[in-house]
Amino acid sequence: MMKANSGLANKGIERILELSADAHIRRRWTAKDSPEFHKLTGAIAAYGKALALLTALRQREEFHAIIYQCDVPPALQPVG
Repeated sequence: MMKANSGLANKGIERILELSADAHIRRRWTAKDSPEFHKLTGAIAAYGKALALLTALRQREEFHAIIYQCDVPPALQPVG
């Protein structure tokens, strides 16, 4: 089994945070209730969901790496 490689997940998380910050800034300068405002609001919500998913995957990967390092018997290791 390989060690956890969170580098790719971290890059994805960093990029999503940048995109979300840009969308927040653009939304501040957009008229409320305009189509662009609602479009940016939707994008920000989507970035939040993607961020939650990548963070959960990274935590799961780190958890599996810890289990592997502890030499836990196969019967006690998580499945999947």
